[in-house]
Amino acid sequence: MYLRKLVVALLALAAPATAWSVEPIQPVPAGKVKNPGMVELGKKLYFDPRLSLSGFISCNSCHNLSMGGTDNLKTSIGHNWQQGPINSPTVLNSSMNLAQFWDGRAKDLKAQAGGPIANPGEMAFTHELAVDVLDSIPAYKAEFQKVFRKDEISIGMVTDAIAAFEETLNTPDSRFDKWLKGDKKALSKMELRGYTLFKDSGCTACHYGPAVGGTSFQKMGLVAEYDTKNKAQGVAGLTGKDADRMKFKVPTLRNVEMTYPYFHDGEADTLEKAVDIMGKLQVGRAYTMEEIDDIVAFLKTLTGKQPDLKMPILPPSTNVTPKPKPFG
Repeated sequence: MYLRKLVVALLALAAPATAWSVEPIQPVPAGKVKNPGMVELGKKLYFDPRLSLSGFISCNSCHNLSMGGTDNLKTSIGHNWQQGPINSPTVLNSSMNLAQFWDGRAKDLKAQAGGPIANPGEMAFTHELAVDVLDSIPAYKAEFQKVFRKDEISIGMVTDAIAAFEETLNTPDSRFDKWLKGDKKALSKMELRGYTLFKDSGCTACHYGPAVGGTSFQKMGLVAEYDTKNKAQGVAGLTGKDADRMKFKVPTLRNVEMTYPYFHDGEADTLEKAVDIMGKLQVGRAYTMEEIDDIVAFLKTLTGKQPDLKMPILPPSTNVTPKPKPFG
């Protein structure tokens, strides 16, 4: 009898820790700070608009950490008010993506970080000028030397530091994660209905894992063709293969209530509209309004603890720092 009670007690203790093992979605782990000095430097660079030609656009402009890591625009605004070609995906939990950008052209956060700086439609700078700016600021030079143990600054160091900061931007402890870990009061009956429908409809074939997405590329319009005026071709833009046309990285659904508008073209301005379109185009199901409301209720439980940051104080420019050209 004692042995039986002991086994039951041990199983009860183990249950909360393994409750999510049978679910297609797992809790988001907290972001880990591996190198505090590099992370702090990366945070400064993330918020520093002097890495753009205008001296006005920073990483945070399109991936605003006060707005779910996005800019909440259909497509982002670049240098000289240029309209971006595609919707800005969230930077939150992005370290869990199999690749970066909608078409996966950057293999990791380090590779992604250098792209916008030199893109003429985004920050419109060059890597060389970005390094010149940093090299002209003594406080930055000292910080780079302390972190990297080298006297010369390189664009590789810049992207390493930004990536290190971005790797900390996970959003754990959502209500859904608390439910996964055993708190059965964390979700309402409506939210649980939505999650059950989400699974039963086949949504978790693409939206699974801790990030609830970000781990595969899928065609937008599996059941019916997606009608869009956006010119982005997805993976086909890299491979040139017709089979890859309209194939995009599956976006994470973490914090999705904050990352509107939705899809690569930003055409769905509400979660309800996004669920309706995805049901019809991806799983061949016309949801009722009640079903849409249930799924949306579930999706809102995926909002986790947002990064709680102290804004960095950026070191001042000097007389030799290259001057910004906001209207050039």
